Amino acid sequence: MLNIAPTKSNLLKTKSSLIFAKKSYELLDKKRNILIKELMANVDKARNIQKNVNEIFSSAYAALERANIAIGISRVEDIAVTIPEADSFSVVYHSVMGVEIPRVHFEREEFKTRYSFYSSDISMDIAYKNFSEVKYILYYMAEIENTIFKLAMEIKKTQKRANALKNIQIPKFSGLIKNISDILEEKDREEFFRLKVLKNK
Repeated sequence: MLNIAPTKSNLLKTKSSLIFAKKSYELLDKKRNILIKELMANVDKARNIQKNVNEIFSSAYAALERANIAIGISRVEDIAVTIPEADSFSVVYHSVMGVEIPRVHFEREEFKTRYSFYSSDISMDIAYKNFSEVKYILYYMAEIENTIFKLAMEIKKTQKRANALKNIQIPKFSGLIKNISDILEEKDREEFFRLKVLKNK
């Protein structure tokens, strides 16, 4: 227990600290519950996206294998080089209980090939179209996974703070209040008996 003089002033200060600690714990507990709810919603989204990604990737790779057979690996590689780097997106952030959550903004481009039909095959078109679709799903997946990571880290931090208040600070202030109150009551009793003795004399 801390070395604090057992005075009425310190008793009032400690009571005030206890009230503040309890309110802080309540707020952290609410914050943790909101963050957990947000996390679980995003985990469900991530599961659905992962399922879609797996399906589209499987279809795209199957088409790519057919294209490799139909027009040859070297031609497929030549076509792949002509595909521009994806940069038609932006990332903005919004706050959820103080946590900066990313949002990936992008516009779906109209599907169009960037290579000659003469030297390609329909399987190449299917592969290209499917991989173009994967790009948009990956934007969303990156957003969700980043959100889950940030929320999980904040929940962990909030849990630590809430536990410190519940298991350390609140019991400490409660114990101090009891000790100071007991000592002050004992002093009041001693003073009462001293006055009684003086009165009797």
